Amino acid sequence: MPLREHLVELRNRIIYSIVGIAVAAVAGWFLFDPAFEALQRPLLEAASTDDAIVSVNFAGLATALDMHFKVAFFLGLVLSSPWWLYQVWTYVMPGLTGKERRYTVGFLAAAIPLFLVGIFAAWLVFPHAVTILTDFRPDGTQQLLDAELYLTFAMRLLIAFGLAFAFPVVMVALTWLGIVPWRTWLKGWRWAVLLIFVFAAVMTPTPDAITMIVMAIPMTALYFGAIGIGALRARRRAKERV
Repeated sequence: MPLREHLVELRNRIIYSIVGIAVAAVAGWFLFDPAFEALQRPLLEAASTDDAIVSVNFAGLATALDMHFKVAFFLGLVLSSPWWLYQVWTYVMPGLTGKERRYTVGFLAAAIPLFLVGIFAAWLVFPHAVTILTDFRPDGTQQLLDAELYLTFAMRLLIAFGLAFAFPVVMVALTWLGIVPWRTWLKGWRWAVLLIFVFAAVMTPTPDAITMIVMAIPMTALYFGAIGIGALRARRRAKERV
């Protein structure tokens, strides 16, 4: 396929993904209240433990409306994940044979749960991070957090870990398509592990190393699992050629 057609196809897939996210964001708009309560709950629990005022503050006149749109977009991104993950896969589908196109089901069956598991793992860590960070507040003081910064941090954390957990499926897809051999992933395992731990350290801004390790270990295991699947695929192809 010529470069121009590749770019046109990429543009179309991006447009389809945006439309899907926008449609799901409409549903997310009506789910704002429960989502906001869930995101604010760790702060309220931290306040009740210390008997202090810890809450979010909507500083600007239009901040609440702005956050309503952002939370709706975040929920739309999560709810429409099967759709835009499918668009990612179909972008590379023209290079596949008819027999190989059946792997679409396998790709989605692995990528969607892993994306949601990553979000769930980050959600488990998030309250712990909030509790630790609010503990640094001096006694007798109150902590009113900027709503936009707090909610943006929470949503970025959840999406980042969702994408990180789904990345090994992309690794497997690239290996099966012959774009990146499994040995290339294996050769770069030291850098990959280092980047995983750095990513976990940055995205879980707590002073304890346990949280970072708890998040990094599953991602490392998924990385090596993807390499293993690629190696098995390469071995099977070698046997078929004999």
